Amino acid sequence: MIETVATDAFEMDYLRFGSGAKPLVILPGLSVQSVLSAAGAIERQYHLFCRDFTVYLFDRRKHPPESYSVCDMADDTAAAMRQLGLSDTCLFGASQGGMIAMTIAVNEPSLVGKLALGSTACRMDAARCAVIDGWIRLAREQQSDELYHSFGKAVYPAAVFEKYRAAFSMMASTVTPQDLERFIILAKGTADFDVRAHLPGVACPVLVLGDSDDRVLGADASNEISAQLQGRPDCEMYLYQGCGHAAYDTAPDYAQRLFAFFTKE
Repeated sequence: MIETVATDAFEMDYLRFGSGAKPLVILPGLSVQSVLSAAGAIERQYHLFCRDFTVYLFDRRKHPPESYSVCDMADDTAAAMRQLGLSDTCLFGASQGGMIAMTIAVNEPSLVGKLALGSTACRMDAARCAVIDGWIRLAREQQSDELYHSFGKAVYPAAVFEKYRAAFSMMASTVTPQDLERFIILAKGTADFDVRAHLPGVACPVLVLGDSDDRVLGADASNEISAQLQGRPDCEMYLYQGCGHAAYDTAPDYAQRLFAFFTKE
């Protein structure tokens, strides 16, 4: 069920499903259009959690300001979580959503009981921003088809992209100028992100999932997060092989790994 949470400052849509006592919060990555349009597919992807968890997948805020950093996104998401009465959650963030999740864990530790990070980075630099900068340029030029294909080629393994090439073109045909404007704001917000100095202070258990063939942020991004948490027995990392940046969509056992981590005593 797609619902809207309202604070004094903003509104944010979210998908809620499942009937369990434990709250699982999912923060998706950067996308050209809202992932909430694929609500049914998301529920099927995480059906394993429905009995034990109530799942909340948050979009970004409606009508974001022109300047909207990852830290701002984290502040808004934390405010939405508090508004819904959520605390001590199992928090999973993918890609840009992982950056938001790390920031929440640093700044709002009472909201996070366990933290899972997928295909994300604890800092951005020129090399890691290069792919995103290319997407921003295509969005500014309103080249929706080129943007979707560039996005798909970078995020998915080549075989997966080729299989769904026509679907990417179909989705591109539905993109509006408002979608592109919002995408540019959210994409620009990733620049200058850096929480390396604060990660060692994250007290909850952490799972880091990445892929050796991440063509957006690079496999070293997962290793860098793990290095900041080095020596902690409650932190673990797993690197997939050949599943791409979107391993959270393409790896067949991804949901099972998350479930095992979040339910481990």
